[in-house]
Amino acid sequence: MAFDPVMTIGLIAASLTTGGIMPQVIKAHTTRQTKDISLAMWVMSALGVALWVVYGVLLNVLPVIIANSVTLCLMLYIVYLKVKYG
Repeated sequence: MAFDPVMTIGLIAASLTTGGIMPQVIKAHTTRQTKDISLAMWVMSALGVALWVVYGVLLNVLPVIIANSVTLCLMLYIVYLKVKYG
């Protein structure tokens, strides 16, 4: 398997983007405090990420599909916590 710098950049970007959400998910999950989280921002971002998943499916780009699917699940969990705990 040959080194593909474009794929490597995509995988690093996907890891950083998805990983960047984890601290908020962990904090909201453990503390159950979401009053300082903007519901509108998370809903709009989740919709954008859902469109990235569709885009990845349409172009058959597995890294885009996987990374954004994981990110979408994390974002929807934040939205769920925000709705549940305010």
